[in-house]
Amino acid sequence: MFEGIPMITIILLMPIIGSILTFSLGRRESWAKWFALSFSLAALVLSVVVALQFMVDPTSQATGYHDGGRFFNYQFYEEHVWIKALGINYIVGLDGISLPLFVLTTLLCTLSVVFSWDTKVRAKEYFGLMLVLEVGVLGVFVSLDYFLFYVFWEIVLIPMYFMIGIWGGPKKDYAAIKFFIYTHVASLAMLISIMAMFFQAQTGSFSMEDIALAGSIGGATNPALFTGGFQVAIFAALLFGFGVKIPIVPFHTWLPDAHVEAPTAGSVLLAGLLLKMGGYGLIRIAIPTLPQGAASLQILMAVIAIVSILYGAVLSLAQKDLKKMVAYSSISHMGFVLLGFATFTELGIAAGVFQMFAHGLVTAVLFMMCGVMQHKCGTRMIPSLGGLSKKMPRASTLMTIGFLASLGLPGLVSFAAEFMVLASMFQVWALWLWLPILSVVVTAGYYLWALQRTMFGPLTDQIDTTKIHDVSWYEGVPVSILIFLIAIFGVFPLVMFQFINPAAHIVAGLLGGG
Repeated sequence: MFEGIPMITIILLMPIIGSILTFSLGRRESWAKWFALSFSLAALVLSVVVALQFMVDPTSQATGYHDGGRFFNYQFYEEHVWIKALGINYIVGLDGISLPLFVLTTLLCTLSVVFSWDTKVRAKEYFGLMLVLEVGVLGVFVSLDYFLFYVFWEIVLIPMYFMIGIWGGPKKDYAAIKFFIYTHVASLAMLISIMAMFFQAQTGSFSMEDIALAGSIGGATNPALFTGGFQVAIFAALLFGFGVKIPIVPFHTWLPDAHVEAPTAGSVLLAGLLLKMGGYGLIRIAIPTLPQGAASLQILMAVIAIVSILYGAVLSLAQKDLKKMVAYSSISHMGFVLLGFATFTELGIAAGVFQMFAHGLVTAVLFMMCGVMQHKCGTRMIPSLGGLSKKMPRASTLMTIGFLASLGLPGLVSFAAEFMVLASMFQVWALWLWLPILSVVVTAGYYLWALQRTMFGPLTDQIDTTKIHDVSWYEGVPVSILIFLIAIFGVFPLVMFQFINPAAHIVAGLLGGG
């Protein structure tokens, strides 16, 4: 249907053109939100069209390397020479691992624009940076060339730094610098690893597939060039580089500060998209390209995942700030992603990818509702809130559904994702399953406790409840759309797994799992 049409490039161009036009508005800042909405919505519509094409014809425009059926089938594949002398090419494509995150990116960026509709302070720069961030995240999820991947990865860092530093809270400068230092150091570790693989593979190309085939797979006459020691060292470096972004304990300390100080849309995009870049990097690059290194550090990955799950849950229980509680819960929930990948099973890998998608939907609801609390009540501190269901019934309903979704209520999307991660762990380490299951109890505890203290009971006298208004249309509409999707994919998770499973099967085959 789309033969010869560069759909991915067209989608990437939407936010690029939109950001250029938005930054060029001059004094007409009131137009900024309309430009941002128009171009982000165009990207969303086109990404949905691409997803529907996957559903109608899974083999349409499929290409890539298929060494014994072990490498990925990419659709909407594009390859163009960029810097020939250095072996750098513009190579993009989508498969079942990247497609859910690609669509999630366009969805959350569009809804974040709507949620920020009332932004008046430097609106031109605010919406322009949001579109630049969308370009970077989309590029990460479609890049099949290491150099291109790194360029898009670094692009994401710039707009998020300024969003925190300009529109953030009282400690915005500290949070922005901390975010920049942590993520940039991790990026350098990733860059060193990429260059090491490039020179070791001796392909003269930065193509991910070329390097993986030459370095890790080899052939009948050409042995693999990535030896066991090399694989362990590079995989460890990539685990650090991508792990900071996930984030894993103990490289997580930038996340709560960044979330607390970031504007609401910044927190939504940070938790909903930027954290997914780390998990995506592991399953797209580190694990398939360095299977021996991954196997050597499999237990370490599982231990880090379980520690992150329990640590994030326990710290969430101790928080007084709603936004900080949700930030620590993200550490716990993203630990399930790493745990699923660490099982090396097809079920675990697919569940880990689905958990990234699910967490993106749910955490967007939670951070948006934290923003609503801040805007309407003037505070997010749990002890200062109480009885809000009497004054904000619609907001209370949306917040309650978000909390229930995040704690894993059956029928909502997080339950399906986390249950399958636990099922995959049972296949590999049945005796240790009780450890991550403990977090389920703690998670239910901190969400229900926070819900009881903020939404129910008597009205508090610590805030002026006479001036509190319920959720506005530009806040309620994005949250309602997300809740609708949370319910749909919670009841029908197989809609997404039909995309994910074939790619997960290939990765599990490389690792000897199934």
